[in-house]
Formats: sequence, structure tokens, C-alpha cells
Amino acid sequence: MCERTYFYGMQRKKIVFLGAKPIGYQCLLYLLSVRDELNLEIAGILTHARKEFGNAHDINALAADHQLPVLDSMNDIPACDIIYSVQHHEILTQQHIDRAVQVAVNLHMAPLPEYRGSNQFSYAIIDGKTEFGTTIHKVDTRIDHGDILFQQRFPIPNNCWVAELYALTYEASLKLFMDTLADIANGDYQATSQASLEGRYGTSLHYRNEVIKLKEIDLSWDREKIERHIRATAMPGFEGPYCYINGKKVYFSTH
Repeated sequence: MCERTYFYGMQRKKIVFLGAKPIGYQCLLYLLSVRDELNLEIAGILTHARKEFGNAHDINALAADHQLPVLDSMNDIPACDIIYSVQHHEILTQQHIDRAVQVAVNLHMAPLPEYRGSNQFSYAIIDGKTEFGTTIHKVDTRIDHGDILFQQRFPIPNNCWVAELYALTYEASLKLFMDTLADIANGDYQATSQASLEGRYGTSLHYRNEVIKLKEIDLSWDREKIERHIRATAMPGFEGPYCYINGKKVYFSTH
């Protein structure tokens, strides 16, 4: 059983936060701001540093500022009530999931069941989707596969670029986290299986390294397809889309 901290006569629920990237930092910042109001104790933090995001979103530093216990690995997750994952890069095993006696959840910055895994923003643009979204779901041992607890969908603007879709999803994801954290803490949610939605929305699973192939443009494609792939893969700060001309790698300029 979990060790408990009592708060005004009530048992204080323990939450372990697994997070990374700017969205993980902002979600943890919000959790810190409402932990007393929601009667939560942050029992552990697990993160991994990403150089491209710099010191402005350093979760380790934030944890140190608030004297939060930082875990070395998932095997160090203590017994708790809730595990909350936000852009954590590792897949939890059943042994890890079982450390949470109430629920283990993940904030996935894409609509489910359509886009499991990585590169979801790029694929939505390449697929010509007109709707996107963000999802909070239960964690199981498969990638982004567990039952959906909360979801927010929104329209994709015409001629949307990947950076724009990311920004829209970031804002929607942070809002969904904030709007539903009390419900997660209180167990006030209904689960919907992803399998029940696959007939309506379809499903796919993409891996991180697939984006390398997405960036390679074939000049024999029609103009509209080339344009979609450029919009889908021209992300500032990362290698851009390219083609080969006479065996030479040539990058597309988007300026």
C-alpha cells in the first residue's frame, strides 16, 4: 500500500509525473500551482533533457526549485495513486503501470485512435485531414492504445504548416490538461475504448524515425503532393524537406 500524507484530515493522493519538452514543463508548472487545492502530493518526477528546448523548459531545474524527488528510471516509480505521462519517451511495462493504484494516464498531442505514436502533425497534413485534436487516455502496454478519458478536437486551418498545427495542438493540450486535472485526481471520468472508434476515425501507428523518409520529396509527384509534404515537414530548428537532383541533396527553401 502507498504511504499517505494526511491533509486537513483527508488522505492526500500521490501522483508521479513523467514528462518532457515544453508541454511537459508547462503541465508540471500547473500541477505545482494546484497541488494543494487538489490535495495532491507529487511523489516523483521523471524526465529526460532535450537540448533543442534549452534551459527555459528544464524540468529537472523546476523539480529542484520545488524540492521534488527526481527519479533515475521508471523502475524507481514509487507506489502511488496516479501516474501522469506528458511527452515521456519510454513505454511503461505492466509492472510500472501497476504502481498506480488508481490510474496511469498519458496526454497524447493528437486525436486517437487516428494518430498513435510520433510525427502525428506531419501525417495529418500529408493525409489532408481537416480536423486534429489532443487526447488524454489510460496507459496500457501498447503505444497510445489505452481507453480515452478526455479529448478535444479542432479544425485544421487551410494550407496549414506543421509548426502552426503544433502550436494549435500545444495550446489545446495544455488547456485540456488544466481543465481535466481535477477530474483525473478525483476519478471523475468515463473510459471509451479506442476500438469502438476505429470504424469512424480509422487508426495508424507511426514511429519517430519515419519522419526522415517523409522529408524526401520525389519531384515526379504532382504539385499538390509536393506542397503538402513541404508544409508537413518544414519545422524550424530541424532538418527541412529535400530532394535529390543529379545525386545531390538539395533542400527546399521555405522563406
